[in-house]
Amino acid sequence: MPSALETLVKILKLEREKGCQNNAVVGGFAAYSVTWKLQAQAQARRPKHLMLAEELTDLLKDYEHIETQLERMEQIEYMLGRIMGRQPMPEKYQQQLADIKEGDLKKQEIADVPVLDEKPEPIETYGYDSFKPVAQPQNDLPEIPRLERPPRRKRPNWSLDESRERLEALHESTTAVNGVGNSKAADLAKMGLDTVNDMLHYLPRRYDDYTQLKYISQLEPDEVTTVIATVSKTEVRVGANRRRDFYMEVEDGSGTLNTLFFGQHFLIRQVRVGQQVVLSGKVTIWGNRLQMSSPEMERLDSENLHTIGIVPVYRLTEGVKARSFRRLMKKMIDQYADAIPDAVPETVLDRAELADIGWTMRNLHFPEGMDHLEHARKRYLFDQLITLQLGILGNRRDWQAVPADPMPVQDGWMDTFLASVFPYTLTGAQQRSLHSIQEDMAKDVPMNRLLQGDVGSGKTAVAIATLGIAVHNRKQAALMAPTSILAEQHYRNVTAAMEKIEGNFRPVVALLTGALTQSERNSVYRGLDDGSIDIVVGTHAIIQEGVRFNDLGVAIIDEQHRFGVEQRAMLRGKGSNPHLLVMTATPIPRTLALTLYADLDLSIIDEKPPGRQAIETRVMDPVARERVYNFIETHLDLGRQAFVVHPLVDASETVEARSAVEAFDELSQVFHRYRVCLLHGRMSPTEKDDIMNAFANHEYDIMVTTTVAEVGVDIPNANIILIEGANRFGLAQLHQLRGRVGRGEHKSFCLLMPDAYTPESEQRLKAMEDSDDGFVLAEMDWQLRGAGDLMGTRQSGGHILQLAEELSPELVALARQEARTIYEEDPYLEFDDHALLADKVQALMERDGGDMS
Repeated sequence: MPSALETLVKILKLEREKGCQNNAVVGGFAAYSVTWKLQAQAQARRPKHLMLAEELTDLLKDYEHIETQLERMEQIEYMLGRIMGRQPMPEKYQQQLADIKEGDLKKQEIADVPVLDEKPEPIETYGYDSFKPVAQPQNDLPEIPRLERPPRRKRPNWSLDESRERLEALHESTTAVNGVGNSKAADLAKMGLDTVNDMLHYLPRRYDDYTQLKYISQLEPDEVTTVIATVSKTEVRVGANRRRDFYMEVEDGSGTLNTLFFGQHFLIRQVRVGQQVVLSGKVTIWGNRLQMSSPEMERLDSENLHTIGIVPVYRLTEGVKARSFRRLMKKMIDQYADAIPDAVPETVLDRAELADIGWTMRNLHFPEGMDHLEHARKRYLFDQLITLQLGILGNRRDWQAVPADPMPVQDGWMDTFLASVFPYTLTGAQQRSLHSIQEDMAKDVPMNRLLQGDVGSGKTAVAIATLGIAVHNRKQAALMAPTSILAEQHYRNVTAAMEKIEGNFRPVVALLTGALTQSERNSVYRGLDDGSIDIVVGTHAIIQEGVRFNDLGVAIIDEQHRFGVEQRAMLRGKGSNPHLLVMTATPIPRTLALTLYADLDLSIIDEKPPGRQAIETRVMDPVARERVYNFIETHLDLGRQAFVVHPLVDASETVEARSAVEAFDELSQVFHRYRVCLLHGRMSPTEKDDIMNAFANHEYDIMVTTTVAEVGVDIPNANIILIEGANRFGLAQLHQLRGRVGRGEHKSFCLLMPDAYTPESEQRLKAMEDSDDGFVLAEMDWQLRGAGDLMGTRQSGGHILQLAEELSPELVALARQEARTIYEEDPYLEFDDHALLADKVQALMERDGGDMS
């Protein structure tokens, strides 16, 4: 008989000898049944062996619920009898066995369970450990090859009208799903699931892979894996900086695993000794013992073990149970997956080697294997990318179909302008960008260009030269910034530059923000309307209904991702299709930028002007906090200023991180001889502007803030930024925050203080120490964290991809290539094969306000 049964016989006899106290194995029979079942199924070679494993597993799980010692003894004798063949198979399992033809044991049923290593490991028992299970040799099991190319079913021969009707049916109420009544529909509505389509696209937040389970004794350092075990010990431990961590030991009958959850002391109230849990994470060695740091953890659902597969885990709301919701989603998928018309032409799927949409939706929710899930995610993301690309390309086509006024300038004029306005020579990257802008504006096709440059790369100089081209051609120009203080800074820079223009013509520059009085605003309105104002610099006030331009030739938007699509469209609408330049200080990997900004021509300033201060960046352990404070105080005494950044505004019950409000109270006492202010995103725009202005005027010495300070104004006197909880930020965001200092003549410092360490966060922080190149860091951020954060840089409140964290450069390039192939062949998507794709693009355009620029 298989070794799993031999092992169980010895354990059952030991339990009988120990008086049926359910202590023959660590955690009791219910906990042991988890790993035993996997071993027994892996060794099964006939259907009746699978049925025996199923029956014995059920009996082991039920054992702890038997109340009397006599009844437990009878249960043990029965199990021994079944193993030895002295007891007949119950009718329940006979019926299941009848459903499986003899000799038709599917390969999948065997191969979907983990294989034990050939080197046997001891089963840890109380007082009886003289036996070892005999492992099943791995090469005796059939191998399932990796799914290199997803299967494709024959596409149904639906007419276009029928396909559209089927797609429309997906927008019916969730009550259309079998088994969903009004009560369940109300529960689903609490989760934002009002239609069948909402359910289809409500993807699992993660997957528990029960096909890859391992015994604790089989774990190796540095592997990422999943284990099922029983909690044997819990406690709260005090970590660095008085941080309270949750410590837990778990056992599975083969060994013990330590787990540490940094800062999550509240778990002591939720986790109990004896609970069975599923842990997924990276295994490390700490003090010669196996450990997982802050792994994913969930209570064990016995139904998941029964299925032995990959189990989706969804985000749920109060009152909705995981098991019932999963069953409901399975019903929905079975009912609708094969009835979804595929909008992507078959020729595209063939070229890209992508799955059909029905197979994709099935495997997104209930994957047959992790390789199946990989293919499904690829297809799902591809659909979003190609739809986004086609929408953006169509937008560019429509935008450039209306001619703009050409604004040519001679190279000689540009050389003279630059020499008179700037006391320095532009870098090569600035000159290349300006040359492209100069060529664009000389045409009657409206410029639509993105100027992307790292912090301190000199985008403002290029913007001033662009404004100069407009006023040289006697056209009006507008520069819009996201905040009043940034607009005022631009106003000062532009005014100072324009006053240096040689010759008789001096352009008139005006500032337009919400801080102006009504009479001041009316004066600016009149000047823009009659043409007496040449350049206006301002905030959203520029796009107010009362603002009319006499002849707007170019519009520039700074920090474009801070504006919504409607706001940008309103600025463009202030003129007769003016040239448009948008700028961002957020470095984005080139491949991703070409996808997000397919409607824009891309210029990159990838070098910094000479003399720009290097910022010394250091990772500081929290135990060095007092030394850091002394360092800051030394510089404050020299008249400098400092930022202290925190990831949270207020304290959180679930996230153990210092908050800005807490830190403000603390630092006001630590630095009691200095002036400390607080800035965060919950303040009103006026409050934020007032605080920033006061800090810029050195009315405060220290600013305690959140990431609201990520994009701000030049404060040359600030030369230190301390970023608390630095491990919680991505590289791109850390680099943006670092750019708040190093803008003056003083040596500047960026101090990164993590509140926890993981291998991935250590890698990020080390990269910050080693590099100040935003583009290098952006590429690394994409590789480490995915493109989720970067997707938000296109626009405020706009299109964000689902599964953006799974984006790869290869997939982005593939979608871009296929979109351009379709666009060049059929720019208006008028072919029959493109009709459903055109519907998707139109729906996206309507959702994003009709404009994706």
